[in-house]
Order: sequence, then C-alpha cells, then structure tokens
Amino acid sequence: MIDSRLHVLRTLAEHGTVTATAAALHLTPSAVSQQLRLLARDLEVELLRPEGRRVRLTPAAHIVLRHADTLRAQWEAAQAELAQQSTALRGTLRLCGVSSALATLAAPAVARLRETHPLVEPLIVEEESAECYRLLLADAADVALVLPGPEAPPVTDARFEQSPLLTDRQDLLVAEGHPLARPEGVQLAEAADQSWVVKKRNNDTYPLLTAACAAAGFTPRVVHQVKEWYAVSSLVAEGLGVCLMPRMVPLPQHAVLRVPLLGDPVPARQLLTAVRRGSAAHPLVTAGLDALRDAASTHMAGG
Repeated sequence: MIDSRLHVLRTLAEHGTVTATAAALHLTPSAVSQQLRLLARDLEVELLRPEGRRVRLTPAAHIVLRHADTLRAQWEAAQAELAQQSTALRGTLRLCGVSSALATLAAPAVARLRETHPLVEPLIVEEESAECYRLLLADAADVALVLPGPEAPPVTDARFEQSPLLTDRQDLLVAEGHPLARPEGVQLAEAADQSWVVKKRNNDTYPLLTAACAAAGFTPRVVHQVKEWYAVSSLVAEGLGVCLMPRMVPLPQHAVLRVPLLGDPVPARQLLTAVRRGSAAHPLVTAGLDALRDAASTHMAGG
C-alpha cells in the first residue's frame, strides 16, 4: 500500500548514485531513473539534481522521505492492529540473519514456535547484516538478527526498531601447542605479531576484528582470507595463523584451542534484533521476538 517508489528514493539517498541504487534493489539503472522521474512528476516537485557522477537530493526530496518513514511506520502499525483481531496465530514468519546467530538462536526459536504455534510457518534465510536490513525494507523479511557495523543503519534510524539481544564474547583461536595457547587467557595485544586468518572482508566479522585490534594498539597482519568458520579453524589448526572466534560459533573438531581474551574492554560483538518500525506489535513478529529472547536467555544460561 505504500508507494514502492519511495523506497527507491530512500535507497538512492543512501547510495548516492543511480547505478549503486539499481544494484542494491536488483533493478536496472533505467528502471530506477524512470521510477524517480514518475514520482517527481506525480508529486509535482524536483527531487534530484545532478552533481558530478552523483545526484543530490533536493530539500523537497528530504521532506518526502521524512513523511515516507512516518507513513511506513503507521502502515506497519495498522497491519499489526488488524492482525491482533484474529484469535489464532497463523501465517508465515520470515527470519534472516548471520549464520552463527541462525544456528544458535533462530534454530531453537523456530523449533519452539512450531511447538507452541503449529499454524505458524517460519522461514529462515542466511545473509550478512547489511543485506538483512535491505530485506526488511523490501518486505522480504520480518525479523533480522544483525550485527552493528559500518554498513548498518544507526539505532536511531526511523525505519527500524533495533534492540540488543545478546553479547557474544570473542576468543583468540590458536593451534594446540601455540605459545599463546594459555587456558587462563591472554591480552589481545600479545597477538600483535601473529599472522591472522580472517573471513573475507565483505563479512560482518572483519570490521569487528579490525576494531578490536585497533583498541589493543595494532593492525592485524592478515595473511589468509576464507569464507567459512570451518575453513578458518582448519588453517589455524595447521599453524598458519590465529583468529578471533565468536564464542557463539561451535568449535570444529580440529587441533585448536579457544583462549579467553583478558583486559577491559573484552572484545565482543553485540547481536541485535531488527524489525520494521511499527511492526513489532504484529502477533507473528511478537511471537518471533519472544522466541528469540527465550533462546538467547537459554544460551547465556548454558554458557
């Protein structure tokens, strides 16, 4: 019911160019340009002005976006209120998130939902955090499990409701017999001269690594880049480097050791839930958030 062209305008405001907007929305640049021209014509205002290779939003465009965010939140609230009129909880609940959070939290949460609400059909999709926010805005997901980072919107972003769910400490992963394989723990700065194994830079964990190392006073010497934690652990087991591993990630059966990190602050990542603003009161979304909080509490109690 909300004009989809407003979402195109919002995406352009974030990305700055028609080409980048088209890539983010999986559209062609010509389709993006056409939608924005039609929106400007219907509103009878100028929305964009060329500025080199980029475009600049006019004051009128910023007014439109401010009201669009309010309209979207009100529409979500209206849908939530209508859904509350039903006596039975039914429908599809779409969850997305980073892999470790899906495995540790979403899986048991979905299992609980299927037991308590058999008419609810949960669907899970694994994505990095930036893509999860895009899925929420495109109405392709209802609840996201995300990590704050450089590409994530701030918690003050009017389009989302974001809430802390779980603080996940990080450990130093080293090969058995490594000089830093001390069960009592080490300072992160003691690994400053090590080679590092990381997940690829387009992954949520990389900015967490660089931020933690910067706080400890060094820049990590990244030698190996892989995609999956199993591969990371394999390389560490062979003595090819060390890595930071979130405590939530299960430890593969390799000759490696988790070494607790000492100091203040201890490197950790904050896991958040994110939903479209106004949608948290929808019975399906409420049930999903409650199940995730229960799963997080159970995980923390067991940890």
